[in-house]
Amino acid sequence: MNFKGKRYVSSESVTEGHPDKVCDQISDAVLDEIMKKDPAGRVACETFITRGMVVVGGEITTKTYVDVDTLVRQVVKDIGYTHSKYGFNYETCAVLNVIGRQSPDISQGVDTGGAGDQGLMVGYASDETPELMPLPLQLAQRLSMRLAEVRKKNILPYLGPDGKSQVTVEYHDGKPVRIETIVVSSQHTEEILDKTGHKITEKSRKEIIDAVITPVIDKRLIDKNTNIYINPTGKFVVGGPQSDAGVTGRKIIVDTYGGVAPHGGGAFSGKDSTKVDRSAAYMARYIAKNIVAAKLAREVTVQLAYAIGVAEPVGLYVDTHGTGTIADEKLSKIVRDSFDLTPRGIIKTLNLRSPIFRKTAAYGHFGRAGFPWEKTNAVEMLKKKAAAAPKNECACACC
Repeated sequence: MNFKGKRYVSSESVTEGHPDKVCDQISDAVLDEIMKKDPAGRVACETFITRGMVVVGGEITTKTYVDVDTLVRQVVKDIGYTHSKYGFNYETCAVLNVIGRQSPDISQGVDTGGAGDQGLMVGYASDETPELMPLPLQLAQRLSMRLAEVRKKNILPYLGPDGKSQVTVEYHDGKPVRIETIVVSSQHTEEILDKTGHKITEKSRKEIIDAVITPVIDKRLIDKNTNIYINPTGKFVVGGPQSDAGVTGRKIIVDTYGGVAPHGGGAFSGKDSTKVDRSAAYMARYIAKNIVAAKLAREVTVQLAYAIGVAEPVGLYVDTHGTGTIADEKLSKIVRDSFDLTPRGIIKTLNLRSPIFRKTAAYGHFGRAGFPWEKTNAVEMLKKKAAAAPKNECACACC
């Protein structure tokens, strides 16, 4: 982050058992099942979850068949809603399937290779972490992943599937120096409540700190003034769909850059790769990460914009926030000349007809190894093109 002085930056994450994330995983599980058997299928799958019920809807055009009822129950089971003590049970919940077909008005534009919708998509990268992601979000995501791990491994058997984390990092002149606040909230059973029944015991609070926070957070970032909140309301017995309805696509900032970078507005989960809300956001991240990995900038935002039915992007800019080694205008031209930014080109470059999407639906779409858009295989190409660019202009923002 390229700024002067002191600043506090916060990001949050949620566990896979958060109701919104349950919906994202169901929607992407449906997408993956179709991609396995019909890679050309068109999918826009939305899920709604509430007390005792899952509703799956949207528009899908495919040659294959998906047993939605069985698939939904398997996802909910995998997440951990396996007993009534968590307020939701994969065996007894109702599953309602109200899926329709994609509009032919949209299809006629997509069939020719055009974008499946209009909109703008954003990619971001920063050199402040090895993953080239904002530090507050990376730490929050790790805490949420650790909450799930200690629950599934029975290290803290009283934890439930629903949970959240939040981390506030103090920056000096754009550099992270310490953690100001850590918040961890996790659903739990009544066994760890104190005698009042209104809050968890000090023993369980310490167990959560020792098992969840200590293994994840670098102790050099924590000092005596760091605030640590564990279930700050006191208790979190009623959680999951029993306490809060969930909807696909409602955790878009958790999914992307934790609020550090802009978001284009479109959600990801449940959408096949003809929907540029998803595929172009992945491409923008791929480009941004390779720019930073090539050391052409310490921080960069890439924006793409599309019109429905039109293949080429109608807008593109690269902003290195004053950290670039060449002018942003030249870097933007290199990007446009170097990458196929049509929907078909993006799908081919990132292999987006594969069943890889359910894995993206919890703990962030970016900053985790194993996804094609996280590769840095365009670094050498970008370096060569940047070296060949004319050097007669200043790269700083003042010119």
